[in-house]
Amino acid sequence: MTATDDENGYRVVRNDEEQYSIWRADRELPAGWHAEGTEGARQECLDHIAAVWTDMRPLSLRRRLAES
Repeated sequence: MTATDDENGYRVVRNDEEQYSIWRADRELPAGWHAEGTEGARQECLDHIAAVWTDMRPLSLRRRLAES
């Protein structure tokens, strides 16, 4: 990986359980993951995830607890 890859080579992805990760921008997304819209340097993407992913519980668990 070159410095340029690290500067602009990542995107933030999210799955149906609203769990986040980063993925190389030049690679096809794995099944079940969708681009969230943020792209940039690795650390920039990780910082974005830290800001938006405030509840680590999967969506299905949050829904089940809300029904109780």
